[in-house]
Amino acid sequence: MATPEYVDLAVEVFSMLAEPTRVRIILALRDQELSVGQLADEVGKAPAAVSQHLAKLRLARMVTTRQAGQRIFYSLTNEHAMQLVTDALFQAEHAVEEMPHTTGGPDAPVPAEPDPR
Repeated sequence: MATPEYVDLAVEVFSMLAEPTRVRIILALRDQELSVGQLADEVGKAPAAVSQHLAKLRLARMVTTRQAGQRIFYSLTNEHAMQLVTDALFQAEHAVEEMPHTTGGPDAPVPAEPDPR
């Protein structure tokens, strides 16, 4: 069984990834390193916003930097963040596929079958 400290740290990791832009950043960095400007284009956000998200991901040690002249490039620190995102997307796909098809959202009642008379 995991120690309480590891459980708390795991919750922090999940909360760090509980933001769509950060998930998109992780996905964009999957196989390459990118600058803030490149990431901003990739995720469709302003460079200032992307920079703030990257700062949080750096503090969580999910991304790392490399400086080349005046430019800073970001990459994933290791494969763990990408694996978490991949697993979460896989879970989301299965959850959507298993949901009953209704028009009122996940909490709406499932429509009754029409009376065959």
